[in-house]
Amino acid sequence: PHCVLRWQEIKDNTPPIIMSTAAAAAPPSRKVPTDQIIVVILLAFAAIIPFTVRLHPLSNGHNNYSEIMPYKLLKPTVADFSSSQQTKKEIEFLENDLESLKKQSTELINELTQLTKQQQFKQVTNNNQVIADTTAKEATNNTQFNKKNKSKDEFTNQSIEIKPDRFAQFTEREPKKWWVRTDLFGSSQQATAPAAVMRNLQQDKDDVGAIIPFDLSVNHLQLVDRAPGSPYTDLTVNEEFLPLVLSSDIAFRWRSKARPESLAQDGVKTTAYQIIARRAAYSDDDESIILWDSGKVNVSDGLPDVVIYNESKMEIGTVIEWKVTVWDASQPNDGGKPSSSDWSKFAVGPSQSEWQGQWISHPIDIESWDETDASAFWASAAMKGTPNQRTACRNWEKRSQLPIFRTKLAALDIPENDDIATALLVVSGLGSFRASLDGKPLSSSGPLDPPFTDFAQRVSYRGFDVTPYLNGDGAKTDHVVGISMGSGWWDHRPIAGSFIRLQFLPKGAVTCVAQINLTYKSGKTEVVIPTGDESSGWQAAKGHLRESSLFTGEYIDLQSKAEFDGWDTAQNWKELYSDPADSGSIHAWVMPQRYVSDTTLAKWRHHLHVKAKAVPLSQQEVPLHKLSPIGRLIPHEAPPVMPMERVYPDEVLNLGGGRWMIDFGKAFSGMLRFESGLPHPFLPAQGYPRGHEVSTLSEDESFITVVYGERLELFTHDINLPLVAGMGLHDGGPRHKSHKSGDAENKGGPCYPKDHIKAGSLLQRDVYILPKTDGGKGSFSGARQSHFTTHAFRFAEVCCTKEPPSDVTALAYRSSFKEWGDFSSSNVRINGGYELVKNALNANLLGIQSDCPHREKIQYGGDIIADSPAALHLYDMSAFYRKVVLDWADQQWDNGAYAGTSYWLMLNDQTGIGSGSGETVWASAPVVMTARHMRHYGDLVFLERTLDKHFKWLSFLQQHFDEGMLRKGYHEELEDYYKSGSGLGDWLGFRYRDTWLTHQGFYMASARSVAYIAEKLGTKGSELNTALEISKLVKDRIARLYLKYNQGFLPPDPRGKFMSPGQEMGLFSRMVPGDRRCNVLRHYFSRIGHTWPGSAEMNFIKHIDWATKESMKASGEITKREGQDAMGWSQWHGFNEGIFAVRYALNTLSESGYHNVALDKATGFGVGTWEYMLSHNATTHWESWWRSEDMYSHNHPMLGASAEWMVSAVAGLELEPTTTGGRDVVFWPRFPNSASTLKYAGATQGTRRGDFAIAWEFVDLPQDKTLYDSAIVQIHIRAYVPPDGKAVLRLPEYRNGEGLDSMLKKALVLLDMNEAILLSDDECTSRRKSKLHGFGYNWEFDQRSMLWMKVNRSKPIGTPCRHFLFHSHLDYVEWDKPIKAPRTSENGVEVILSPGLYDVVVNNWQLTPEVKGANRDWRIGARQEYSEAEDLGPYCADSDSFDWDIGDASHLI
Repeated sequence: PHCVLRWQEIKDNTPPIIMSTAAAAAPPSRKVPTDQIIVVILLAFAAIIPFTVRLHPLSNGHNNYSEIMPYKLLKPTVADFSSSQQTKKEIEFLENDLESLKKQSTELINELTQLTKQQQFKQVTNNNQVIADTTAKEATNNTQFNKKNKSKDEFTNQSIEIKPDRFAQFTEREPKKWWVRTDLFGSSQQATAPAAVMRNLQQDKDDVGAIIPFDLSVNHLQLVDRAPGSPYTDLTVNEEFLPLVLSSDIAFRWRSKARPESLAQDGVKTTAYQIIARRAAYSDDDESIILWDSGKVNVSDGLPDVVIYNESKMEIGTVIEWKVTVWDASQPNDGGKPSSSDWSKFAVGPSQSEWQGQWISHPIDIESWDETDASAFWASAAMKGTPNQRTACRNWEKRSQLPIFRTKLAALDIPENDDIATALLVVSGLGSFRASLDGKPLSSSGPLDPPFTDFAQRVSYRGFDVTPYLNGDGAKTDHVVGISMGSGWWDHRPIAGSFIRLQFLPKGAVTCVAQINLTYKSGKTEVVIPTGDESSGWQAAKGHLRESSLFTGEYIDLQSKAEFDGWDTAQNWKELYSDPADSGSIHAWVMPQRYVSDTTLAKWRHHLHVKAKAVPLSQQEVPLHKLSPIGRLIPHEAPPVMPMERVYPDEVLNLGGGRWMIDFGKAFSGMLRFESGLPHPFLPAQGYPRGHEVSTLSEDESFITVVYGERLELFTHDINLPLVAGMGLHDGGPRHKSHKSGDAENKGGPCYPKDHIKAGSLLQRDVYILPKTDGGKGSFSGARQSHFTTHAFRFAEVCCTKEPPSDVTALAYRSSFKEWGDFSSSNVRINGGYELVKNALNANLLGIQSDCPHREKIQYGGDIIADSPAALHLYDMSAFYRKVVLDWADQQWDNGAYAGTSYWLMLNDQTGIGSGSGETVWASAPVVMTARHMRHYGDLVFLERTLDKHFKWLSFLQQHFDEGMLRKGYHEELEDYYKSGSGLGDWLGFRYRDTWLTHQGFYMASARSVAYIAEKLGTKGSELNTALEISKLVKDRIARLYLKYNQGFLPPDPRGKFMSPGQEMGLFSRMVPGDRRCNVLRHYFSRIGHTWPGSAEMNFIKHIDWATKESMKASGEITKREGQDAMGWSQWHGFNEGIFAVRYALNTLSESGYHNVALDKATGFGVGTWEYMLSHNATTHWESWWRSEDMYSHNHPMLGASAEWMVSAVAGLELEPTTTGGRDVVFWPRFPNSASTLKYAGATQGTRRGDFAIAWEFVDLPQDKTLYDSAIVQIHIRAYVPPDGKAVLRLPEYRNGEGLDSMLKKALVLLDMNEAILLSDDECTSRRKSKLHGFGYNWEFDQRSMLWMKVNRSKPIGTPCRHFLFHSHLDYVEWDKPIKAPRTSENGVEVILSPGLYDVVVNNWQLTPEVKGANRDWRIGARQEYSEAEDLGPYCADSDSFDWDIGDASHLI
């Protein structure tokens, strides 16, 4: 091995470290000159203390080296080295100089010898030795972990000194269970209301009960009557989304809420339920046909997680209405009082074998394929424009114009004594589709309908209840069904060289499938107009979309749009070939052809297996076929993507030359909507601005372009194009230098869009086109919106018109699940951070959970693991995350490996352990998300469906993990491991990434998750035992290595102390042994920050005035890096962590009693904070903590787990770690030291039970704000537990565990909580619209002075709003008598809370100052006041936190 000798500074009396050159990247403090390299070689073999050199696992050398005796110099010869002539000359040169170097080498050896004699290696502490001995013994007994190990010897690099623990002098608390529960309100918690109250609420004997069932769902899917942002007022059907199920898979669920003015004692829990399902009724005359009546079913534990339908009375095509009645806890002897939900609705769709419709396509689209198209972009030559690529591009251009399909349903011949009972239209299309009936849209969905799946394995279809138009007199008239198409993920423009490698997706001709299932009142059923049946009369034509791309937008032909007006109505129906004018026209109606794949799923998957190296084949194979296979048809698994908000312009700016900039005030995914169309365009005198050039149209065509972007250029203030380049292709443009000019076009291959070359980027752009000549149909006033694309933007430029478009709004799209969580506080920065996360999630939840909504648009496993805690707080993700896991299940290779992305696109596979596996963290997403799903939604059927898949993944890891890690260069004892290895790890933090720890940690998490799932299913066999054994072995392995040298849970090499994640991951995930937790916490507080050399930040410092720079230096925001001014990132007053550690850090601090430190991080300023993003005009979370103008996305939620912490710690509401189905929550509000940081906070958390809520505030604050650091105040807390929920409230106490007197009381009668919510929301909306209370400034670049200026800007983001629990509407609640909870310092007190509203008052709370400072040490330094504190408090010694509980889905990783 080639070695280099590096000296450490002698100040610590540490011996020199000998390391491989591969690991020696950090600058040495002293380095032997290169002309003395022979000395290095000699010293590497002449160590002071003999040791054995161990080979790198990939070395081709001998397995054993003899020990080298000290002081013995070996003269190298040519025979010892390579036979190359160059090496011979080098050796000869070294031999000639050997004599002159001997004297110096002898002196060096003597010096080393003297130093070594002075060093006495010290023993590991007893605790560490116990850990090492125990773990080594267990590991020796396990062949899975030892098959590559001959022994578990100590780290052989003896130059690492086993130092005494720097914090060993502190005596930590004895371990004990800290939190003890008490039932202050009595075991029943059903205090009897006073007689006066009972009289006021005296109800008739037939009055309804105290619990209202609501949010009814079937298979986790809820009916959507109307999308909140829908632009349509003339929808044909009564609902925009009708849940579909298969007759063999029907599961009913609902949630509970309290009836206003009901007694709290009556609403404790549901005691019985009854479900009634009937055939849908459309008029009062319709006979009510009951399909199922469950009867009254008594339940002992309240609301059931699910009610499974196991009968067979629900036929295919039936549209069903259902409701549930529940009985409350009143009148226990009489069974309680009932209350019923409103009627909801779903339909039963066909399974794959029950479909009669077949896939159809336009003939041009079928014929424009060569068999080489499937693999034209697979090979490495894809970047060079091969003949196959050029062929594939020409073929795609033939079919780029999108088709539309229609058929006429003639009047039905129905006997007089019969009628249509229900009519269900089922439709799907690849890429995307929109369905209409008689010229009216059936839904406002469409950009991503169906949602992205592996279309070769499964394709979702929609169902529409068209009964009102086909029964009664409707059956006597003709109707036309229309289907318009986009290319979607199916037949996209074939661009090479992108981030996301679309070439590995299945692809084929744009195609659709449809049929109508009729159910007659007589019981007869019938399928009509199935596609693929010539008798159904389906027609196809090329419509008005010349091109439609998910990434680059649409080319919309307004003349064709006008000519096709009414194409899907009976009035404009024409039989095929009946109009000679259609002859030869691209827009002519023709007979569609059936889509028939010329390959099989097995062949397609085989090629992918080979490409992913998931099979041991040495020779690469590529697919040769025209049309990819299409998977089985399934009902929609998750709510469709629909417009969830109409966003109105915040500002319209005239940029000159006919260019209009529209600022919508926040970023989102969607498109512009022109209700009154567009003005007429003109040609700018100076030519079209960058991004608005269109070179591929004919000269007699005029056009208007709409360019979308999330951020503005610093210098020109127009849209920053490279930042949002679709698929990551851009050349940097005139001001960005990350990529060389012309790179995008070259990498994009022959199909890179010619209209985008001059812009230097793939654009997010819609183009509206119209002939310049008068007299034809169509006008720009007929422009409305693009349909089959979504753009991620805050800003939109319209060009070029003399006037701005009038009546313009934007449609913000996302998957249409329910939003059920919220948070707010008095702190603008924390609120702003919450909004950044929420807005970014809204923009990225589009059928899949994407990383960014413009550049890549795909789902990465690591991103989902990282930010799903925030999404699970904000939304009902029950159906959505079930689909996500099933997406990954489709991508599992035959050997059990999971991919890192879904769909698999060969992204970052090199960072995994091989054999097809994605990076371990990313590939663990499906199993980890299954456990999290159970915690929130309690779906045992889902666990049963996925356990085999997950156990197969764990078996893969068990077989391949250790060997794969060795191949990746990780030594078994982590020799020379001190900075980012192979893997992604804690992505995009400021520190090096501890990829070994994250690989191992998520191997452990996969095992824990399998054990969790098996235990919930009651499995006691191999799955449970194997998973538990593996999880323990991996955990012990981590603890042994990360604690063996008293390094405080960091890698053995002391240089690894700068990596992330660190102690925070070990503490949060229960990897650290219980008796070491407090000690490791001390080590954690010794971590420090550093400086950041990012180009944007360094350039910023060069362009600020002297006074601003001095002010930033005084605050510690600017410091020195190698003598140069640089921005400093902080460990304790900002964020440095990557996508996983940010969650571990915040939660670990707050759970350990250092919530004030977590608040310091959240409210910090400068690079690495939300303040930094907000001050640079962010409205969505960035991909990185630093600023980027041409690479990293500014709409990226992966760092957004902090939103979960805001709810759980800042407000104090989180699901109990071991709960399932969201049944139990913990109220644990934690408070700042000073009211200057925070004066109030509140949150609502939806669960499967109902909506929990908490709010707290400091009361009686002094008017003099300088006393906010020292005043004694009162804390006021309110908490709400919905019917069927359970909760505990952790009473406030100081960090040392000392409690305070608290007074608690419970509401006797519940007022209208919904009214309080509505009133509170209205007040908050008014505050936001005023822009007086939000984040108040921006950094803006002044072009005249060429300086950055801090400018006051009124913005709504971050606006503080008080929680509805403190709204005046609830001031009139009648309370029960207060109960005093005495203070204690022996244990923390958890008060059991049953459903109801609670009020808590804590007196004599002492405010104290936060840590202040104005220098580098304060901002970047450690928290010595905590690392060296005499007492760290009781929480790190809480025995409940020592080990992972098998039922805990929160801390499994």
